[in-house]
Amino acid sequence: MHRPVDVIILAAGKGTRMKSAYPKVLQRLAGRPLLAHVIGMARGLSARCTVVVTGHGADVVEAALPGLADGLPWQAVRQEPQRGTGHAVQQAIPLLADDGITLVLCGDVPLTQPETLAALLAAQRAAGADALALLTVDLTDPHGYGRVVRDERGAVHAIVEEKDASDAQRRIQEVYSGILAAPTQRLRAWLSRLDDRNAQGEFYLTDVVKFAAADGVPVVAHRIDDPLQVAGVNTPAQLAALERAYQHRIAQMLMTQGVRLADPARLDIRGELVCGQDVEIDVNCVFEGRVVLGDGVRVGANCVIAHATVDAGAIIEPFTHIDGGAVGVSVGVQARVGPFARLRPGARLGPEVHIGNFVEVKNATLAAGAKANHLAYLGDATVGERVNYGAGSITANYDGARKHHTVIEADVHVGSNCVLVAPVTLGAGGTVGAGSTVTKDTPAGALTVARAKAVTVPNWRRPSKSAG
Repeated sequence: MHRPVDVIILAAGKGTRMKSAYPKVLQRLAGRPLLAHVIGMARGLSARCTVVVTGHGADVVEAALPGLADGLPWQAVRQEPQRGTGHAVQQAIPLLADDGITLVLCGDVPLTQPETLAALLAAQRAAGADALALLTVDLTDPHGYGRVVRDERGAVHAIVEEKDASDAQRRIQEVYSGILAAPTQRLRAWLSRLDDRNAQGEFYLTDVVKFAAADGVPVVAHRIDDPLQVAGVNTPAQLAALERAYQHRIAQMLMTQGVRLADPARLDIRGELVCGQDVEIDVNCVFEGRVVLGDGVRVGANCVIAHATVDAGAIIEPFTHIDGGAVGVSVGVQARVGPFARLRPGARLGPEVHIGNFVEVKNATLAAGAKANHLAYLGDATVGERVNYGAGSITANYDGARKHHTVIEADVHVGSNCVLVAPVTLGAGGTVGAGSTVTKDTPAGALTVARAKAVTVPNWRRPSKSAG
C-alpha cells in the first residue's frame, strides 16, 4: 500500500524583480496564476492535504486560494518573517500527519509534469520507507542553484547552496530543483535540527540531505533532462520565456493529434483546447477556458475564442471574438461566423447559421439556416429557421431596469435598420419593412411597416455660421 501524499507549496517569496504590485505566485502563465499550475500538480497526484505557505502578499494569495484550489483540500500557513526554505517548511509540517509522504513544491515553478512527480515518488518508495528523494537536473549554467554533492560511490550526501559552495562545488552541473519527497515523520525530525549558520543567515531546507546521510537514510536523486520542468520565475523576461515554452509544448501536442496549425509559434492556449479531426487554425489565435472544435472546423487568423463549442464543419472567419463566459457559446454544424463578429454568453447558433461582419449575438438562439450577415445586434432573442435579419437592425432588449425577450418565428424577413422593441413576437413568414420600429406583436405572413411619416420642407436652408 502506498502511503498518502501530502503537499507543501512554498509561496511566500516577494518576487522583487517582477516589479509588480501582485505577489509573484499570482503572475499569470497561459492565463492562470503560477500557483494554479502548481496546485494542479497536487490535484493530479490526488494529494490528501495541500498546505500553501504564504508570506509577502499573504492576504492577496490566501484570498485567491479558494478559486485556485477547485475542490482540492488545502490549508494556508504564514511564514513571518521569511527566513529561508527550511523555515517555510517548518511552518507547514505541524499541519501534516506522520503516516504520509511529504512532497515539497515551489509556487513559482509551474511546468513540472505530473509523470515526473509520480516518478519521484516511485523512486522514494523504491529506495526504502525512510528514503529521501530529490528532483535534480543537469544545467550547462547552474548559477544560482544548490549543487548536488556525491561521494566517491556516487551516493548523494549533501546539497550545497551557491553562496556556501567552494570553487570545485560550483563547477558541479547537477543541481537541486527545489522539489523533494520524504516521509513526514523523518522530515519533521530533520527540520528540528536546522540552523542558520550559513552565508545567507537562513534555514536551508537543503540541509535535510546531510542529516539524512548522517542518519544512514538513503538519499536518491531522480535526475531529469528537461530544465523547463524545474525552471522558476523571477523576472518578467523569465515569465515570458516560460510562456512561449508552454505554448510550444501545447502546439506540438496538438499537431501530434493531427491539428493543422499555420504557425505553431503564433498560438496561445489559456485553458483547454479539444480538437476533432482535420481542424485548421490560422495565426495569432487565442483560446481561453474550455474550447471544443469539432471535425473539420476552420478558425481564421486573429480570433479569440473562450468557453465555446464549435461543431463539425463550422468556419470561424478572421478577427472573430467569441466569449461564452459562465454559460458558454455553441456554434452549430456548418455554421459560419465572422469576420469581425462577436458572440457573447448564451449565444446558441444552429446548423448553417450565418453571423457576418460586425454582428453581435448575446443570450440568443438562432435556429437552422438563420442569417444576420452584417451590422446587427441580437440580444435576448429566439430566432426561428431561415430568418433573414437585415443590416443595422437591433433588438431593443433593455428598458433601463430589466431585460426583455424577442421572438422571431421561422421564415421572417427583417429589413435593414429596424428596431424590435422587446417584448415582441414576429409571426412566422412575416416581413418587416426597412426602417421600422416594431413595438407590438406582428401576425404571421403579414407585412409590417412602422415608420414616421416623411415630411419635406422645400427651399430649406441649413443654419450657417455666417448667418447673423
